[in-house]
Amino acid sequence: MLATKPSLGTFTAGLKMSLNEFNEWRKFIYNLSGIYFQDNKKYLLESRLQRRMKFLNFNSFEEYYNFVRFKPEGRKEIDYIMEAITINETYFFRNQAQLDAIVSKVLPEQIERKRSRGARKIKIWSAASSSGEEAYSVAMVINEFIKPQNPDFTFEIIGTDIDRAVVRAAQNAVYREYSIRNMPKHFLRKYFDIREGAYALKPEIKRYATFKVLNLYDDAAMKMMFNFDIIFCENVLIYFDRESKIKVVSSLYNALNQGGYLFIGFSETLHGISRAFKIVNFPKTIGYLKE
Repeated sequence: MLATKPSLGTFTAGLKMSLNEFNEWRKFIYNLSGIYFQDNKKYLLESRLQRRMKFLNFNSFEEYYNFVRFKPEGRKEIDYIMEAITINETYFFRNQAQLDAIVSKVLPEQIERKRSRGARKIKIWSAASSSGEEAYSVAMVINEFIKPQNPDFTFEIIGTDIDRAVVRAAQNAVYREYSIRNMPKHFLRKYFDIREGAYALKPEIKRYATFKVLNLYDDAAMKMMFNFDIIFCENVLIYFDRESKIKVVSSLYNALNQGGYLFIGFSETLHGISRAFKIVNFPKTIGYLKE
């Protein structure tokens, strides 16, 4: 039963979850997204949810939980909760070794295979794309190194994220100093308009990518993602338990074309998760090939 909402001004900062509340919230978030909060992350979940609770003036985690779970208007809170619990740490050219691999080996290989079959389109998916830096980094290297030699090819990049706010940021494609700190100066000068500390991506790169909200744990939504030649799923699996990892990686495998590649984060592995891929070694990185 939903508790009575407190009057304005009664929110108490530094609220602590009971173990029962933590388990309920953890189960709810897991069933929704596959993201699993370990026991030692209870404090993190508390702090993330408190920001929204303060804004709505809820005075207990139980009250907020009941509102989200059982009130029709509480369903709108799902987007805010996903925004609160996900970490959107990204910047341009974050994984240079992977970009080098797709330029030197993967894309030429994909293009040769497509051309031999009379096809002229490459599809790339940046899963968990956050505010778009990964997808646009790929677009820049394609525009710089691949497209000039293959003018007959089109390149479609789709970026997805569970967080609606970062998807909007990716669509806007206006960045601050933090995002561009690792970018080669040539790319910065060529592909951005710089004004008052903001870096606006030029249309010639923006046109490569489209972005949408997608939950990697949503079976129905994942079935709509298919025919990809390359998938990037960086630093996502670290938030899942083994069961969720198996489920998501299986969906990513199904979304790839035969001969397509999956790239994951530097600290992540598919060991014990999937044996469906062939590991391919590149300088300073590895890829997972769907044979």
